[in-house]
Amino acid sequence: MAVKLKLTRLGSKKHPFYRVVAANDETRRDGRPLEFLGYYNPMVAPAEVKLDADKINAWLARGAEPTDTVRSLIKKYVSLK
Repeated sequence: MAVKLKLTRLGSKKHPFYRVVAANDETRRDGRPLEFLGYYNPMVAPAEVKLDADKINAWLARGAEPTDTVRSLIKKYVSLK
């Protein structure tokens, strides 16, 4: 099974809050993740992002593919090894 690094949505209507997770490719958006990697809050200015670089690097080394949004967050906020 392929693993994706993707966002799961939390928060209430019109006030989104996202967790960055590692999950199987076939699971639904808000399904059970394999591991939590950080969070992203777009509702504050500037956007609040906290990512665990060690965990992200470990998943990328194992062959996990980030989604486009997560890839842009990683490039902007994490220095990859």
